Amino acid sequence: MENKTINHPDDPIRLTQYSHGGGCGCKISPQVLDEILKGSITVPGSSKLLVGNSSKDDAAAYDLGNGTALISTTDFFMPIVDDAFDFGRIASANAISDVYAMGGRPIMAIAILGWPVEKLPASLAQQVLEGSRAVCAAAGIALAGGHSIDSTEPLFGLAVSGLVDIANLKQNNTAKAGDLIFLTKPLGVGILSTAQKRGLLKPEHGPVMINQMTKLNSIGEQLGKIPGVSAMTDVTGFGLLGHLIEMAEGSGLSATVSYSKIPVAEGVREYLSQRIVPDATYRNWNGYSTKTGFEKGVNVMEAFNLLPDPQTNGGLLVAVNENSADEVKALFRANGLEAFAEPIGYFMEAGEKTVMVGTSTGSV
Repeated sequence: MENKTINHPDDPIRLTQYSHGGGCGCKISPQVLDEILKGSITVPGSSKLLVGNSSKDDAAAYDLGNGTALISTTDFFMPIVDDAFDFGRIASANAISDVYAMGGRPIMAIAILGWPVEKLPASLAQQVLEGSRAVCAAAGIALAGGHSIDSTEPLFGLAVSGLVDIANLKQNNTAKAGDLIFLTKPLGVGILSTAQKRGLLKPEHGPVMINQMTKLNSIGEQLGKIPGVSAMTDVTGFGLLGHLIEMAEGSGLSATVSYSKIPVAEGVREYLSQRIVPDATYRNWNGYSTKTGFEKGVNVMEAFNLLPDPQTNGGLLVAVNENSADEVKALFRANGLEAFAEPIGYFMEAGEKTVMVGTSTGSV
């Protein structure tokens, strides 16, 4: 007979114990996803569809005919944290990020809820929705409805609509050779969340993880208004490495990054030394290793565990024309992102490897 409870009745409920994966680490592997998306049926095209299934972008974009595009996206996953309110906040911030990554402004969200009603109380699902409402309010939008099902594992996310002036629409496959690469958040939340699931996360690192995953990427709307921002995406389940490869390949380019300049969240290297790594990291590495090269002197073992680390509501990955770099840096500083106001690399003409990881500590 199935055991319907994991916790002792007097113990707090830990949501992560009720799911086999968590956060954007739930993503299907790149190889399997490519297989799923293959299709033999030709779908009629639409001149109004500016961004769709033909590219690996963050959201769809539809021309409304008045110089504005509608952005449409959806994202959901299983719990990456134990607290229901925080789970709702994280899942919502992550879904809304896709609109910001296109340079847009979110206008409305619809909830997607799956809940194992025989295992977990409805009051916890209500807390998930409260967390979502809190983040939607911070983004200036309404949680306007949704759909729920009885599922074997808890899951939550949003379908989000946004608007953008077509002139400001950003895609992930429009980078140019010579563009500088900026990243707006540090790496490592996959490692921190794995430490939490194993009961090894130190108290001082819990807020680091939660604050990063609930922080809105709202600077994306402002970045969209800068013509010198050539391309943009957000870093999620495929890690920095996977999303940078998507951006480079989609643009017909390669990229070089300076490993020493890649920001890493507080405490992450401590857990790496204990070999605390999400399973999805290995899945990601298997998909991207042949496209990645390392200069002599790079700590390849650490990089192997860090660069493909699945991020949940990770930072924006931004390709910037060198002539617009000062404007972007000033915007970062004005938004409290001083720590990320220096580029981590640059795009170049396509080479043997899609991404080269170097040791340079000088200016990029």
